[in-house]
Amino acid sequence: MKNHVPTRVTTGTLLVALGIIYGDIGTSPLYVLKAIVGDRPIGEALVYGGISCVFWTLVFQTTIKYIVLTLMADNHGEGGIFSLYALVRRFGKGSLIVPTILGATTLLADGMITPPISVASAVEGLELVMPHLPTVPIVVVILSALFFFQRFGTQLVGGTFGPIMVVWFGMLFTLGFYQILAHPGIIHALNPYYAYNLLVNYPHGFWLLGGVFLCTTGAEALYSDLGHCGRKNIRITWVFVKIALLVNYMGQAAWLLTEGGHTLEGRNPFYEIMPQWFIWPGIVIATLATIIASQALISGSYTLISEAMSMNFWPRVAVRNPTELKGQIYIPSVNTMLWAGCVGMILYFQNSTNMEAAYGFSITVAMLMTTFLLGYFLLYVRKWPALLVYAVIPVFVFIEIAFFIANAAKAGEAKPVILVAIGVFSTMYVWYFARKINNRLVRFVRLKNYLNLISELSSDDAIPKFSTHLIYLTKANQLGEVEEKIIKSIFSKKPKRADVYWFLHIHRTDDPYTLNYQVEELLDDKVIKININTGFRVQPRVELYFKKIVQDLVANRELNLHIRPDGSTRYNPEPDFKFVVIEKFLSVENEFNLRDGLLLNSYFWLKRFGQSDEKAFGLDKSDVVVEQIPLVYQPVGEIELGRVTR
Repeated sequence: MKNHVPTRVTTGTLLVALGIIYGDIGTSPLYVLKAIVGDRPIGEALVYGGISCVFWTLVFQTTIKYIVLTLMADNHGEGGIFSLYALVRRFGKGSLIVPTILGATTLLADGMITPPISVASAVEGLELVMPHLPTVPIVVVILSALFFFQRFGTQLVGGTFGPIMVVWFGMLFTLGFYQILAHPGIIHALNPYYAYNLLVNYPHGFWLLGGVFLCTTGAEALYSDLGHCGRKNIRITWVFVKIALLVNYMGQAAWLLTEGGHTLEGRNPFYEIMPQWFIWPGIVIATLATIIASQALISGSYTLISEAMSMNFWPRVAVRNPTELKGQIYIPSVNTMLWAGCVGMILYFQNSTNMEAAYGFSITVAMLMTTFLLGYFLLYVRKWPALLVYAVIPVFVFIEIAFFIANAAKAGEAKPVILVAIGVFSTMYVWYFARKINNRLVRFVRLKNYLNLISELSSDDAIPKFSTHLIYLTKANQLGEVEEKIIKSIFSKKPKRADVYWFLHIHRTDDPYTLNYQVEELLDDKVIKININTGFRVQPRVELYFKKIVQDLVANRELNLHIRPDGSTRYNPEPDFKFVVIEKFLSVENEFNLRDGLLLNSYFWLKRFGQSDEKAFGLDKSDVVVEQIPLVYQPVGEIELGRVTR
C-alpha cells in the first residue's frame, strides 16, 4: 500500500488544503480580539499591543515553527505527534514516551473544546438580530448532528469544504480591508514595540497572552493534517490564509479604536465590522466554517487514537471505514466520547466568552511537547549543527512557556478540560507501561527445537485432528521464534494435532502505510512462520492477509500446498483454518509493589472496555479459539501454613 499524499500543486489540491487544514486557526477571528479586550476600557495601548502580539505570534509560532520547521518532520508524508515520535524514538531511549503521551493527550482535550467554542462564537451572532435568543440549544443540536453523521463518512460533503473556506477567508479579508481603509493607521500596530509595551507597561498586560494565544491554537492540528494535503500545498495556501487573518484582525482593531474609552459590553468585534445587511449571510458562512473546523478536529482525533492503538498507547477499540476514501476512519467509542465532551463543555460554560478563559491551556502543553520532539528531529534526523538547534529551540520554548504561564492563570476555569486531559493521559500511561511490564514476562523459544515433536504430533492418528491449518498469533519478531506459551498450548493437556502449523506475527513499522510480509518454512509443508509488516496507520485485517498469503503461496507453488488437502469438503468448500488467540488474566498469585499493582490492575480493568483480540486483528469471521492463561508477575512469597491436629 502506497501513501497518496499530494506532492503536486494544483487548484484542486490547494482547495483541499484550505478545506481541511485551516478550520481551527481560520475561525480564530471569531473570538481572539474579544478575548484580548474582555471588559477592559478600549485604548490605543491595548488595541495596538494586542494586534502586535497576534502578528508576531503568527510569525514565530505558526509560520516559523510549524509551517517552516515542523512540516519538515514528515513521516513518509504523514504528520502529527505520533508520526514525529516514530521518527525520533530510537534516539530518546525511553525519555520521549511521557512527552508524546502529554502531547497526544492535550491534543485530544483540545478536540473537545474547539468545536463548542467555534460553533458557539458563530451562532451567538444571531443575538444581534434576535436579542435574548437561547443559543446553547442551537449549538447542542449542531454538534449532535455533526457527530451523528460521522458514521456515514464525510466523502459526500467533503468536496464542498474547500470552496466554503475560500468564501470564509475572502469574507475575512474583505471585512477587514474595508475597516483598514477607514483607519489605515492601524498598520503601525505591526511594530513589535507595541507588543513589548503591552506586555511590560500595560497593567497586567502579560496575562493578556492567554487571549493572544488563541490566534495560533490551530497550528498543532495543521501539522497533524499534513498527510491529507502535502507540505507544498500547506505552505502556499498559508500565504493567503495568513494575509486574510491579519487583515481581519487589523480591521477589528480599527473598529475598536472608534470605541476608545468604552468597553465591549458583550459585543463581538467580528460581527461589529459587518454591515447590517450582511449579518445573516455572515452568520451562515461563519457557522459553516466552524462546522468544517470541528469536522477537521474530529477526524484528527480518530486518526490520533488509531495511531495510539497501533503504537500501544491506547486500548484496542472498534474502527470502521465508512467510505472507500483512503485514510477516512470512524471510531464509534471516540465519537461518543468527543460528543459527550463537546456537549458537556457548552452546557458547563454556556457561552463562548466563558470558554475563552479555558481554551488554550491544554494546547500550550501540546506545543511544548512538539517543540521537545522537534529538537530531537532537527538534531538527529535532519543533522542540524547542535549549536543551531540549541539556538532555535529555546526561542520557541521561551515563547510557549510564557503562553503556558499566562494560560495557567485561568486553570481554574479550565477544570473540565484538565479533568479530560488527566483521564486521557492516565489511560495512555497505564496502557503503555503496563504492556511493557507484560512484555517483559514473555519468554521466546526457538521453533527448531520442537520441530521433530510437532512433526510426530501431526502424524499421530491416535490424537484427534484439531484442525487442518492451525494458526497462532505471536509477538516474536524473529522468524524462527515463538512464545513459550504457544508451545505449551500445542502440547499441554489435549495436544492440538494439525496438518500445517502457522505462526503469524504482526510487526508495526515506523512508516505509516507499509504492508508486506516475509515467509520462512521451518519444516517442509508443516511449520511456517510469517511476519506481516504493517504501518501504524494501517488497520490490521489478519484473516484477509493470511488467506491472501496462502493464495500467493499456492499460486507460486512454493510450499506444495496446492497438492495437499486443505480441509474443505463437498459439504463445505471453505478451507479448514483455525486461529488460536492466547489472552492473559491477572493471577491471584501475585504480590505487587504499589506502582506495578496500580498499573496492571488498571490495565486489565481497561482491557474489559476494549476490543477482543480476535476482533482487533480482524478475525471475527474466522474459527477462533481463545485460551486464557494466568499472568504471574510477582509471585506470592513463601506461605507459612500451619497444620492443626486434634
